[in-house]
Amino acid sequence: MILKKSVRLLALLLLFAYSCKKKDTNQAPAEDKPTINTQHINVLTQHNNNFRAGLNNQETALTTSNVNTTSFGKLFTLSVDDQVYAQPLVCSGLTIGNGVHNAVFIATVNNTVYAYDGDSGFLFWKVNYTATGMRPPKNTDMTGACGGGYQDFSGNIGIVGTPVIDSASQTMYFVARSLSNGKFYQYLHAVSIVNGSEKTGSPVLITASMKGNGDGSSNNIVNFDPQKNNQRGALTLVNGVVYITFSSHCDWGPYHGWVLGYNASSLTQQIVYNTTPNGGDGGIWESGMGIAADANGNLYVVTGNGTVGVNNDPTNPINRGESAMKLVPSNGTLTVASYYTPYNFQYLEDNDLDYGCMGSFLIPNSSTFFTGCKDGNIYVLNKDNMGGYTVGSNQIKQIITLSSNSNNHCQAAYYKGATSEFAYVWPENDQLHAFPFDRGSNTFNISNERISSASGPQGQSGAVISVSSNGTTAGTGIVWAAYASTGDAEHAVSPGILRAFDANDITRELWNNTKTTGDYGGTYAKFSSPTIANGHVYLPTFSNQVVVYGLK
Repeated sequence: MILKKSVRLLALLLLFAYSCKKKDTNQAPAEDKPTINTQHINVLTQHNNNFRAGLNNQETALTTSNVNTTSFGKLFTLSVDDQVYAQPLVCSGLTIGNGVHNAVFIATVNNTVYAYDGDSGFLFWKVNYTATGMRPPKNTDMTGACGGGYQDFSGNIGIVGTPVIDSASQTMYFVARSLSNGKFYQYLHAVSIVNGSEKTGSPVLITASMKGNGDGSSNNIVNFDPQKNNQRGALTLVNGVVYITFSSHCDWGPYHGWVLGYNASSLTQQIVYNTTPNGGDGGIWESGMGIAADANGNLYVVTGNGTVGVNNDPTNPINRGESAMKLVPSNGTLTVASYYTPYNFQYLEDNDLDYGCMGSFLIPNSSTFFTGCKDGNIYVLNKDNMGGYTVGSNQIKQIITLSSNSNNHCQAAYYKGATSEFAYVWPENDQLHAFPFDRGSNTFNISNERISSASGPQGQSGAVISVSSNGTTAGTGIVWAAYASTGDAEHAVSPGILRAFDANDITRELWNNTKTTGDYGGTYAKFSSPTIANGHVYLPTFSNQVVVYGLK
């Protein structure tokens, strides 16, 4: 009798424990009961591919009919040790742990990388890559940035730029920063995505130098400064070369824009390019997006405030601040094959109106390069003949003028439907815009522009946008936009919001994560786009977590 009572009591206790576990909405399912997912889509680089257009057009589960407060919401969270500036990446069908899984990878500013099961939330591994005996730099270590009150970061500045994954070699590449006794170090890491171990030759200390008499030069040599050069942009993998870009911390000089290229196999440095070797500044910002690249391996970048030309000749390609450029690898550096510099570049420079503030992208299967500036203008370029520099006018394909308060600190994106194509942009102090793309002219039909009435971001950080669809199938195109719901996210950690709109009609909002109790994600992750893959939306935050949304 006593034994039977004990068994019944044990059964009741187990049932109670299980029911409590089910009620914890933040608790991910255990690995031994994985969620079966028939989708296996990869997101191996920032904004999905090297076009940087932000479109996953192979999403079969999420539609404009089921992304609503009834069917769609928060599933679980992936906990991490610090803020997430890097976009989460997904490698699907990966043999990891005890089987084949869709794995999601998250990097934090504490230099930690996590590998989670993207469907169940099970943690496969986590590794901290801070150099032995050191710590990640902090915003307070940037003593001269913004006059000494640097707030663009609120704490650690470890892994910031989005990593890139080579699925063939199962390798992830990223830059981690460390500090010891006042000395700063930046390292390129190449690690296994299966277990986080360093690949042969990894990590590599990042150093660089170039001939030039520009700011901070010594004996006609400009050297890379690991403290002042901010590795903000996403890494790019093109034709076996990992490209890393650099800007600065709040225009704290002397600094320059750099593009460094490393052999993906050996990690030897192959490319060194400085945007202003005989001048100054010229950082590559692009709101955290990566270099765009075409199928031939040509690179497309936009630079911010900086020197233009040499000896009062704005057409000299040596210094190219405030410019869009097509760059071609050649003899250990990059050659400017084409460029565009606004005719009023000096005005932009004098008023801190960086051209390269907005994340720029190539329209797939076209010659169009979509770029933006702090002056509220979208500059639409021919990627192969950008327009150069002309006194008093801009000889380019198209200029789209938004509000003067639309500084374009944002990540734009693109979508192709059955009958229409759009570019989307949501600057601060403005609404969400959808510009219809005309393939006949390779320009945008502004007369049919669509504008959402949804209240948008304020302050100095616009929205970051990603798009999902099932090819061009009607009713599957969705625009996902994340931004700070209140406050100025440029200099403060602010509450965030994630919104979903019909890609063919952005005046129709489908869902947002403030409508239902329990869906809220946390604070906004500045310049880190949501990742949409395999029926899930992975929202990075500054609340030490990535929130996973999907069909309930």
